[in-house]
Amino acid sequence: MQHNDYILTLSCPDRTGIVYRVSGLLFELGCNILDSQQFGDDETGRFFLRVHFDLPPATSADALRARFDVLARDFGMDMQLHDARRKERLLIMVSKQGHCLNDLLFRVKSGQLHAEIAAIVSNHNDYAGLAASYGVPFHHLPVSGDNKAEQERQVLELVDREGVDLVVLARYMQILSSDMCRALSGRAINIHHSFLPSFKGARPYHQAHQRGVKIIGATAHYVTADLDEGPIIEQDIERVDHTMTAQDLTQVGSDVESLVLSRAVRSHIEHRILLNGARTVVFR
Repeated sequence: MQHNDYILTLSCPDRTGIVYRVSGLLFELGCNILDSQQFGDDETGRFFLRVHFDLPPATSADALRARFDVLARDFGMDMQLHDARRKERLLIMVSKQGHCLNDLLFRVKSGQLHAEIAAIVSNHNDYAGLAASYGVPFHHLPVSGDNKAEQERQVLELVDREGVDLVVLARYMQILSSDMCRALSGRAINIHHSFLPSFKGARPYHQAHQRGVKIIGATAHYVTADLDEGPIIEQDIERVDHTMTAQDLTQVGSDVESLVLSRAVRSHIEHRILLNGARTVVFR
């Protein structure tokens, strides 16, 4: 069955009647609710809602937005309306570790992620061939202390030119400037191992092996000017033991990183994430 489906997400101060008014308006417009999830946070006093619904052909998206704009003003809502049929456009940034890039390329190509990759940016040339094999434009933009501002300007121009919805730092081993973080606020996701702050810098899995860790994890979060401290979207762990070498730990870590990043990207492009201060509400 062909759906003309949309996704409504909103957050607002919690009060009675929110779901009633939203569902009532959708009913008035002849919409069929396909899925709905909600959460009320007692700590912040805010209410969060995601509704996936089918819009009848007789009702235009503009008419829908106009009606919901009025409702949003009445309730003080931060509201977004998304066409669920549209593929989100991704820009992937990578350095020399390609496991997350390779995983995302395959998931998009195979249809596991409802997205399209507009471009790949790297400060190294290592994955130009991999990008070409998938037919994705590859941009080699080296970065140093002397040209960092110019390189970031080129990336942001690419984001604008290609209509990019989400920037994915797939083990991109460069720290983004505060200006870059602000420009990409809410639309850039990073992945890193969860050994921080214990094992910083190079070869974290080798450091972890020397300390005899028993759990390896990964964290995906939105990028902010506070390094590796943005709102967390997704995490996972794998147990390891004394029989494993540092190389074994690195492989396990690579697998966990790839899985956690793909989950975070999926949640974002399916509009399942709402910001709740420094935290996130992630509807499954």
